[in-house]
Order: sequence, then structure tokens, then C-alpha cells
Amino acid sequence: MTRQIVPGPTYAEMRDPTRLPTSVRENAHSALSTNELAPLNLFNINWKNTGSVVEHIILPKELTGVQANIIVLSGRNFPSGSMKVGPAYTTLAEAEALNDLRPGDRRIIGPSTGNFGIGTAYVSALKGYQAVVVMPDTMSQERYERIRNYGGELDLTPGTESDVILTLERTHSGYVSKPELYVVLAQFELMPNYRFHRHVTGDAVEKAAAQVGNGQVAAFVSAPGSAGTLAAGDHVKSLYPDARIVALEPRQCSTLFDGGQGQHRIEGIGDKMVTLIHNVFNTDLLMLINDEETVQGMEVAQSGTDALVDRLGLESREAEALRGKFGPSCICNIVGAIKTAKYLGLGAQDNVVTIATDSYDRYPSVSADLYERHGGRPDIDTLEAWAKAVFLGASVGEIIELSRPGQHDRLQSMKRELWTRFGYSHDLIQGMASQIFWDEEYAKIEEIDPAIEEIRGSLT
Repeated sequence: MTRQIVPGPTYAEMRDPTRLPTSVRENAHSALSTNELAPLNLFNINWKNTGSVVEHIILPKELTGVQANIIVLSGRNFPSGSMKVGPAYTTLAEAEALNDLRPGDRRIIGPSTGNFGIGTAYVSALKGYQAVVVMPDTMSQERYERIRNYGGELDLTPGTESDVILTLERTHSGYVSKPELYVVLAQFELMPNYRFHRHVTGDAVEKAAAQVGNGQVAAFVSAPGSAGTLAAGDHVKSLYPDARIVALEPRQCSTLFDGGQGQHRIEGIGDKMVTLIHNVFNTDLLMLINDEETVQGMEVAQSGTDALVDRLGLESREAEALRGKFGPSCICNIVGAIKTAKYLGLGAQDNVVTIATDSYDRYPSVSADLYERHGGRPDIDTLEAWAKAVFLGASVGEIIELSRPGQHDRLQSMKRELWTRFGYSHDLIQGMASQIFWDEEYAKIEEIDPAIEEIRGSLT
């Protein structure tokens, strides 16, 4: 007898939720607010609130200080509170559709620094699997609590965000090596992450910019954690070949930039490696962002409404709209987008698009640490100073043009040096130097979607 799975969407349906039956969309949208753990929430894994409009914010120019339009996609309304649930779902869904995985077979493993692990625990709970999240032991307490609340177990490795390589080593030695017991949703190395962002996030980037400025995308900006999000850049470049794809790193851990290996506070990025799924030859610029400024910028958005209105000249509704929307990695992306607009000299018709992966709800403990470092909650003068330094003062320094001779090859060598240690062949990694490799991986969606549809059966 066929073992049953809990049905979920195809890549095409995540890209365009209106392809789903109306009853499924309506019931799923209702479940998101009434029953977070209802399996129907799998159909809410999209950028469009299970409708047709991408949720996004166009930042006020009084905040950014640039003429270009800074468009920020919002991932906060994905189930589990972050868009990282998307690649967690697709990796598990592909294992079910292509490898006959079923609930009860094996435990699901999610290596992560937070949001992907939360997504792994969440999707596993909805689909009937037991999840174990492998992550560093100094992430925000809110992240650990969410994973436990979704029934996930934690396997903590020593260190911070910058020590995720230890998480990767634990994952391979303890779990990848035992495929009879575990299925690893290996976000740093498996292609469902790439496919989700190229197909689903890339379309959202395109649609969010369509009614702004000239309707095109001049640049797409994202900090790589797993580097999955940067795959949206491949879609952008397929439409706008002159668009620039920009990767961001913490100044305190500038591994891609110059081999730096320090610690930093921007949870979700800066993982001391070139991930396997990073198409480095399609990334044009590499920029450094100061980690402390991302936390200060988060606090400005969260509690600096008066400073933004009275000192920077934002409208009250504009300042209020920022509250609750951003964590440190989101602010990192925003600062990178501002730097990009300045560096490229973009004008009022140009659009720079970036991502808010999650929202503030998982970072109150990070704010508490900020208060401790600065002797208490910031007053309006401090918030004004932070806003002007972090956003208006974003510099055009610490930027590398990856089109310079040898830069892409340098990153490719870093990728090869790391991933051959974990069993990937030199030939496979060499093949990633060609866009043909990535296009062929992306084209597999044409076979995967029918397989997902077949095993889930009718949705009506």
C-alpha cells in the first residue's frame, strides 16, 4: 500500500499561488492566522501572501539618502516567520517526490544558524517527520525557542555565526554519513535551495520592481548565508543582463572579501565559506558591512520612530511601517542596497531590490545585548545619530568588483578547497564555473513539479 504524504505546493504554485484551487488558497490563508501548525500552511510558502501581490516596502529617501528606489521584499509572512522555510520545504518535498521518502522512514536534519533550522523544524512538524537542527550554540534564544516549539531537537556546536563550519563538520560526520537513519536538508550544498530562490524569489524580485521607477532591476543585493537567496540574481540577469548582483559580508568576518575569519553579530550570514550552491561567476560586487551598525539600524527601525520623524523628516506612517519588520541581516541587506545605489550612481528611475529574510520578533535578546553594550536604551539623540551613520552615512568603501581578473577564480578555488573535503569531486565543482551547470539544475523543475503533483494526488 502506498504510504501517504502531507501534500504541499509545486515550485510553480509557490511562484504563482493563483494556480492553486481557490478553496485551497482561501483555507490556507485562513490557517496562517488561526492554526500555525495546520498542514495547509504549506500552501502559504510564497512571497505573495497566497495571492498575486508581492509584499514589499519602498524605503523613504529621507532614510536612504539616495535617489534610487530601495525595494525590500518582506519574508515575515511566510509560515514560521521567515522565507527560509521555502528551501527547507523544497528540499524535503524533492526527497519525497524523487527518492520515495515518507514519514517515519528517517529523521530530518537541518544544519543552520537559525532561520533555516526553524523552517526545517516547522516543515517537518507539518509533514510528520522528527527534526534535528544542528546549529551554533550562541544564536539568539528566540531561535532556539521556536525550534523547540515546533517539536525540533537541537544539536548545538561550539561558537557563533562565524563557526558554522563546525556545524557543517558535525552534520557530515554525524548525519550525512548515516543515510539509513537520516535525511539531511543540506542548505549549503543541495540544489533545491538554489531552485527555490531562482524560480520563486527571482520572480518576486521581478514583480516587486515592475511598478516602480522604470520597472526594471538595476541591482539585486543579498548577504549569502547559504547563498540560496543570491540565486534570485540568476533570474534577474536572465531578464536584465546589465543588472548587478551584489553579495554582502560582515566586515568582522570578511572570508570572501579577503580571507578574514573573525566573529560577528549578523545572524544568518557570513559563514566563513563559499557555499557549494553559490554561483560565484554570476555575482558582480562584494561589499563589507559593519555588524554593530546592523544591530543599531535594527533598533532605529524598531524604537526610533520619533527620531526618524522629528530629526530625519520621515512621514509618521513611513516610520511606523518600519517597526517590527527587520532583524540584523535585513538591515545588512538594506545598508548594502544603499551602498550599491551610491556606488553605481543610480538615479530616481533605477530600482535596487533586496530581501528582509525575517522580522524583529526573533531578536529582542539582540536588542538587550545592544542596550548592555551602550549603557541602556538609546535616547532620541542616539537613535538620530545611529540612523544618520548607518543609513545616510553608508559609505562606498570596502567594495570589490568581482569582474576584475582572477576574482571569480579565487572564489571558485575557495569553493573547491572546502567542498572536496566533504566528498564532492573536483570535476563537479569545476563544472559550476559554467552557467550551463546552473541552467541545467534549474531546468529540473520541469520534472520535479509533475512528480510532486503525482504523489500528492488531487487538491480538489
